[in-house]
Amino acid sequence: MDANAAALFGTGLAAAGFGGAGVGIGYTFGKMIEAVARQPEAEATVGKYMWIGFALVEAIALYGLVVAFIILGLRE
Repeated sequence: MDANAAALFGTGLAAAGFGGAGVGIGYTFGKMIEAVARQPEAEATVGKYMWIGFALVEAIALYGLVVAFIILGLRE
């Protein structure tokens, strides 16, 4: 395997983190809906923590995007 093919393979692996981030975001919002359905008066408190969790999961996806772009930049 030459270096160009290995870089493309590494870029694909870095981009695979988007799938995990999608699962994490879906899980976060799903649990928020479940919690509010069980206890509607706690929506403000649970919502605050849900947005913090969403931001952390989304940051992981952005890290994967940055790593993919760095690998593509090193390929040239």
